[in-house]
Amino acid sequence: MSADVSGDIRRDRVLASISEQHAGLIDLSERLHTHPELGWQEHRAAAWTAEHLEAHGFVVEREYLGFPTAIRAVFGTGARRIGLMAEYDALPGLGHACGHNIITAVSCGAAIALAGFAEEWDLTVELYGTPAEEGGGGKIELLKKGAFRGLDLAMMAHPSPVDSAEARPFAVAHSHVEYRGKAAHAAAYPEQGVNANDAFIVAQVALGLLRQQLPRETRVHGVQTRGGEAPNAIPEKTEGRWYVRAETLAELSVLEERVNHCFEAGALASGCELTVTPESEPYSEFRTEQRALDLYIRHAESLGRRFDAPPEQATMNRASTDMGNVSQLVPAIHPYIGLGCFPAANHQPEFAAHCVGAAADQAIHDGAAALALTALDYFAL
Repeated sequence: MSADVSGDIRRDRVLASISEQHAGLIDLSERLHTHPELGWQEHRAAAWTAEHLEAHGFVVEREYLGFPTAIRAVFGTGARRIGLMAEYDALPGLGHACGHNIITAVSCGAAIALAGFAEEWDLTVELYGTPAEEGGGGKIELLKKGAFRGLDLAMMAHPSPVDSAEARPFAVAHSHVEYRGKAAHAAAYPEQGVNANDAFIVAQVALGLLRQQLPRETRVHGVQTRGGEAPNAIPEKTEGRWYVRAETLAELSVLEERVNHCFEAGALASGCELTVTPESEPYSEFRTEQRALDLYIRHAESLGRRFDAPPEQATMNRASTDMGNVSQLVPAIHPYIGLGCFPAANHQPEFAAHCVGAAADQAIHDGAAALALTALDYFAL
């Protein structure tokens, strides 16, 4: 039946739907932005997203698959299944400096627009509220319990300083690092101490030297989150969080072993005990559904979007995402929609400020329309 509906008519219907929704989508985005919640704690965000979709006729399953801040919203019962991904977790200390409030609004807008085609196009439109993308691997945990299986196409659009079509994220491993030593008075009895902060210093020096020998397309970075309690006490416990990134999961496995040797060096040199604990399963590289991405580019350009930013401005497409793991299971795209704010970039306070306002509102409109039109053309061809 979809073949009887011309592209121009489809476009007009989608744009009319997005225009009708736009004020509500902006309100949802701004509420999320004003009330940021960290990964696995997005209780208000999940509830607001669920309520927004229920108001448009979606059937919403809260606490999806047993995760308190995950949702699955469904409209229609057709054989063709489209999955829109909503992310709504924020960053510690930075709020929505990665623009997940915009992601949620874009995906809701696209899902609601597509719901208007569900019966005549034999569609099931599904929106997934996916917690803890910022290091917690929420989509990976959902995958392990059976989410997303059988989708014909999975989509989302992520804000960025500039438009960039193809996701080329690093595979990434997230680890918690802990050293345990022995406390002692730093002046009176230093010889009785085992200095856990020294262990971290040795490890970071080793990591700094290792970087010279690493392939260019790798990243090793992290923060020490606990360094000691008082300057006159030998630190008995230190902790940190470390990320290791490579082009593929296979390359990541090799690199992670070399990085762990650096942490082991800190333990050996200081006499401390070392514990390295994965914070989630590794995020995968991305597998793009090229035909869908080509359709997205065409529709985004028809809305005035441009993909000719200098390469140094479009590097957000290298950021890691647990959507990569979804793309290994089902056809998927993950384009980046620009806010025109370079050099303000993701994970900076300045970028958080750009995730509301006129540019953010336009990104919500254009992203939702482009994703909806992409899905319809994907099934029409």
